[in-house]
Amino acid sequence: MTDPVVRYETDGSIAVLTLEAPPANCYSLALMKSLDEAVLRARFDDEIEVIVVTGAGSRFFCAGADIAMLSSVTPRFKYYFCLHANETLSRLEHTPKLVIAALNGHCVGGGLEVAMACDLRIARAGGGTWGLPEVKLGVLPGTGGTQRLARLVGHQKALRWMVEGRTADFETGEADGVIDRLIDCAPEAFLDRVKDYARGFASPRAASMAVGHIKRAVHSGAGLPLEQGLVLERELQAKLFASEDATEGLNAYVEKRKARFSGS
Repeated sequence: MTDPVVRYETDGSIAVLTLEAPPANCYSLALMKSLDEAVLRARFDDEIEVIVVTGAGSRFFCAGADIAMLSSVTPRFKYYFCLHANETLSRLEHTPKLVIAALNGHCVGGGLEVAMACDLRIARAGGGTWGLPEVKLGVLPGTGGTQRLARLVGHQKALRWMVEGRTADFETGEADGVIDRLIDCAPEAFLDRVKDYARGFASPRAASMAVGHIKRAVHSGAGLPLEQGLVLERELQAKLFASEDATEGLNAYVEKRKARFSGS
């Protein structure tokens, strides 16, 4: 078995982070450290405007935490393992660049928790299952699942999914609001289709700075009282008004032409 790692690749303005831990891309501390480093690398790369997270192969996006590892370590290690995973996924969530989870295969347990820390979840139609079945192991979804699923689908529906420990196909995930879009294609074509979709949020087609600021306003503002959220929104808007992309967008509208954004 190869060492678990997150492979980092770029395709123009897109960074692709691939979870590589065969056979099911389960995550360990080593994989989470690698993901943390990859997120920071993409965050600091000025050429990168969109991040795509996917799994190696075509069967699994990520089947969650490495259960064999968790069964062999101390409760103290488990606690710090969950804490580090929380910090890593929050770093992904807080990075002011759009993050798309490309669900190429089964996405259950901690795998869904990784996907929910991304901004959009795109899945291959008929390509796998999703769910948070941790209750069947006598534990709860401990790397953000209880909090992020409730925010995605509502507290009552999330509670039912988790206490029943159910899994379902991606089509059900789209109907319930967990998955944003399904792509019907062959497994080998899926990542390219997701990257084509991702380019729609990058320059020159889109104002990627505005996309990132919308992300910041939504995620950071969700936990604020309305008045403070409006302050955050105004401050981010002020930065955008001073940007080259806002000038281009407004001028293009007035001149009745298609805008070409630069991401600045």
